[in-house]
Amino acid sequence: MAWFHRERKLTLDVFISHVLKHRWLTILLSTLVILALAAGAARIVSVVVDVRNHFSANDPRIIELDRLENTYALTDSALIAMAPKEGTIFTPQVLTVLTELTDRLWFTPYVSRVDSIANHSHSEGREDELIVAPLVENPELLSESEIERIKEIALGTEEIAGRFVSRDGRVAGIAVTFVVQDDRQSGKVEVTDFLREAIFESRAAHPDMEFHLTGDIVLNRAMSDALNAEFSWLGPLALVTMLVVAVLVLGSVLGMVAIIIMLLAVLLSALGFTGWAGLKLYGESAAALIVLMAVTIAHSVHIIEAVLLGIRKGQDRQEAAFKAIKKNIWPVFLTSLTTAIGFLSLNFSDMPPFRIMGNIVAFGAMCAFVYSVTLLPAFLSLVPIQGWKPKTERRSFFDWLGEFVVHRRILLLWTTGVAVVVFVFGISRIELQENWLELLDENYEFRRSADFISDRYTGLETFEYSLSAGSEGGITDINYLQQVDDFAKWLREQPEIAHVFALPDIIKRLNMNLNGDDPEYYRLPDESDLAAQYLLLYEFSLPVGRDLNNLIDVARSETRLTAVLGSLTTLEKLELDRRAQNWLRDNAPSMESGATGVSVVGAHSIQRNIEKMLIGTITAMSIVSLLLVFVFKSVRLGLISLIPNFIPAAMAMGLWGYLVGDVGVSASVVTAIAFGIVVDDTIHFMTKYVESRRGGHSSAEAIQYAFSSVGRALFSTTAVFALGLLVFSMSGMTNNQDLGLLVGITVVFALFADFLFLPPLLMVLDKIVHADKGDGAAAGAESDAYPVNS
Repeated sequence: MAWFHRERKLTLDVFISHVLKHRWLTILLSTLVILALAAGAARIVSVVVDVRNHFSANDPRIIELDRLENTYALTDSALIAMAPKEGTIFTPQVLTVLTELTDRLWFTPYVSRVDSIANHSHSEGREDELIVAPLVENPELLSESEIERIKEIALGTEEIAGRFVSRDGRVAGIAVTFVVQDDRQSGKVEVTDFLREAIFESRAAHPDMEFHLTGDIVLNRAMSDALNAEFSWLGPLALVTMLVVAVLVLGSVLGMVAIIIMLLAVLLSALGFTGWAGLKLYGESAAALIVLMAVTIAHSVHIIEAVLLGIRKGQDRQEAAFKAIKKNIWPVFLTSLTTAIGFLSLNFSDMPPFRIMGNIVAFGAMCAFVYSVTLLPAFLSLVPIQGWKPKTERRSFFDWLGEFVVHRRILLLWTTGVAVVVFVFGISRIELQENWLELLDENYEFRRSADFISDRYTGLETFEYSLSAGSEGGITDINYLQQVDDFAKWLREQPEIAHVFALPDIIKRLNMNLNGDDPEYYRLPDESDLAAQYLLLYEFSLPVGRDLNNLIDVARSETRLTAVLGSLTTLEKLELDRRAQNWLRDNAPSMESGATGVSVVGAHSIQRNIEKMLIGTITAMSIVSLLLVFVFKSVRLGLISLIPNFIPAAMAMGLWGYLVGDVGVSASVVTAIAFGIVVDDTIHFMTKYVESRRGGHSSAEAIQYAFSSVGRALFSTTAVFALGLLVFSMSGMTNNQDLGLLVGITVVFALFADFLFLPPLLMVLDKIVHADKGDGAAAGAESDAYPVNS
């Protein structure tokens, strides 16, 4: 074994010597590798920004949602809400504006239908005749009595109230549906441009009214614009912030140049890998580049600082670079490998953008290691690099901190332990809240419009059901209609539901119309044949573009029921879905169906993502633990090293629970991302600690050595990570805000754990282990616990 260690040491020395002796060749070969990898960037396929990117293509609920949309010819849609700043919509002036806007929206590119109370097909009975006509005609000529009649019908009809007009009559809505088949991206841009222009002109022409635009297609466009705008300044801001911190720490302009070279090398390699590997680049995956910037700068700071330290001790550049690499190659390799393992655990995620992000960072982290021990030292050995020169020989802050931790280890262990418990308890206060309409904050018009509509008009999230009649043409079977109607009534009784629309609502109205409009007949007819005749008569009376294809499938064997939700947390949505399935199972087992729709798919996806990421994080921790057991040759140290890597994420989530309470999809991946980052500091600290212990020093001396050796570098890299990630808190996208803040806070907590919790824990456990071995030769006991590994 001793021979193996000597050979390994000799091989390492030879490798470093070759890198520095042939530094121009090293730089040339590194450049060729970088260019070869970077060429793959031309093969990158960018994915259009869409909320559905968050879901896996094989998610059974996404498959069910696609089936529902294909069945009922549902595609992209938008909702325009308009409201007078004073009064109700039931005036000739407002109804005229509503009618004009409804007519104009029929000219929207790729439009398939436009619905509002202005063109709502209202039915009435005149003796044995069914009259179907728009509810509002010639609004500018309407008398007060006619306006009152329209108001009474609109607010008294379940098909309209809460759907096309708010229940208080102050807001009207226009639903626009599109079918974009070829070149969907450019088609959607055309649609949203038209809608935005229509809203802009309506606001200019009618300053006494409010106009708001929302919907899936509008959200996706707003998200795309936000990502493009924000990453054009957030990325550079994060880079500048991290570079400023690095320069302040290193005090070297050439050191900054070296870091920039490393950044270019790693980022180009990572992007090229994305293309060569055939990975799709999601807009949300761009965060991987910010993480890679932080990882690269952290690696570079460790190496450059070691070189500068050697130069201050009188070594020439080549000798300083040699010793810096020899001293740091093992911890830098371990941190790169463990970072890669941590981010590879994102492959357990159910959401494609996070999987892609994990793979990009994992590959980039290993590139950062390779370039850190080849390209970086070769460059540093060539340039006249110099850093800050200490004014005095007085002891540093980290020397003092090491002594403080050693002397106050019991107090620190107890206080930090209590703090951990208090912070972690805050996790119980967190509620999972994921609303796709709140992915943007209030700085964006889309969010302000969504909030207006949710507060003053109707809910914007829905549960969609496709209820089977069991046979072709069976939707007019009276028993089937009664079951659907009972389910709709049950849903309306639920406090979470704002509105429900289903086929029986139309059949009941038709039954009333064809019985002299007698309210007593607002119920389902007694016979299936009668229901079929009513429905056929009504469909023949509808104008072009106003059919019931969005409610009835082609085979007339299924109908669609839509339940509009109030503002619910993720867990509340899951609970409502569970209750609805139970009702169907108990009362209409032939129609038993889970809800679909982006809202319910998102709720289940988050729940499943948390479960999968828990498995992924545990797997990553287990692999890293085994790796560290092998490296440190101690099961105890391998397990101990996981504590300061897991605790910070739990503390950050707990603090979030106290201060914020709600968290969305970011919660499911924050632990894996944070673990991939914070494990670096722990490894650097533990490596120095074990190195000192194997040199025969006591645990107290080893702690002080670790602080004096890497304390400053760990503080520096933490500042780089934290400030770089906290830049995300300035994003207008709520998921980026949450992720940046949570991981940034976690990184800060990790530094405190590595400085104030890990050292006392190591010393106390060392004392217990050595006490268990008896009061004999302590040095011998310590030697057994830390076998020499030269």
